[in-house]
Parts: sequence; C-alpha cells; structure tokens
Amino acid sequence: MCRYAMTLYKPHYACFNCHKTFKRRLKKDIKDGIESVYEAKCPQCGELMANMGLDFESPKMENLKKWEHIKSLYSVGITFHSCGCSGPGYIPNSKEKLIEHFEQLKTGYLKNIDFWRARIEPSDNKERDKDWNKNWAELGYIAQKSRKEIISNQEGINYWLERVREIENKLSLVK
Repeated sequence: MCRYAMTLYKPHYACFNCHKTFKRRLKKDIKDGIESVYEAKCPQCGELMANMGLDFESPKMENLKKWEHIKSLYSVGITFHSCGCSGPGYIPNSKEKLIEHFEQLKTGYLKNIDFWRARIEPSDNKERDKDWNKNWAELGYIAQKSRKEIISNQEGINYWLERVREIENKLSLVK
C-alpha cells in the first residue's frame, strides 16, 4: 500500500540560496485557504523554493557540494516525488553518475531509433496485427490507440529523436 495514500503530508521545499529546507503548510491547515499551494517563498531570503517531493532528505547546510548536486538534479527535472510505494526511483549521487545515467538513456533511445529505421511498415490491418504481436513493446511507446492505427516509421523516429533532444538539453545543463 502507498504510504502517502492514507495521510496528507506536508510537501518538502528547498532553498538553494540559503541551503535550507522547509515543509509547506497544506491548504487544510490554513483557515481561509488562500495561500497558494504551488508557489513557496523562502522565509529567510524571500526567493522561490523548489518542490523536492516527500522523499527528499536535505544535506547539511555546510555541505556545499551536495547542495550544488541537488540543484543540478532539480535543474534537469529530477526530484524526490513518488507515491510512497517504491520511492522516487534512481537518483544519481554525483555529477559523473548523472552524466553516465543520461548517456545510458541516450544510448537506449538511439537503439529505439535503429528499430524504427529497420522496421517494415505494415500496409493493411492483417499486417498491422502481426506487427503489433511481434513489436508490441516498441509500438506501445508511440501508439495512442493501441492496435487501431498503423504507426509510420517516421512517427517512431520523430518520437525517439525528441527524447534524444531532451536528454542532450539536460546534459548541456549538467556539463
């Protein structure tokens, strides 16, 4: 069972300027309920804080290296959000491992592009069904209405090229 399903917990926010974390009040904690739940300002410096998720554990204020790493994780969209069942997933603990993680993702995406370049497009519904039975894992990423449409190779290539561009953008932020 999800540990966050039964009880509402206060979200964890981090200020990268002050190197402090705070738990944000919930709307139900406020009498008039006017305070925004999406935007949080640091009580110390007044800058916007980052919503890091319920699984976030902050480093000590003096550990500047870890704070810089957490800031770089946040800049590429990696936070500590989960439903509580299995945690937030893989979170690299150093810049080198983060770059390695993105390179591995990029390699996998390029392999998917190779699949779409080599695939023979089905021409009718019978071939589409055979193609789906054989390549359902690859087609499932692209198909909006599974088995009801013929997916062109160009659609698959475009999908994975966009994923590669996203990874390259994230890598450029980290490096």
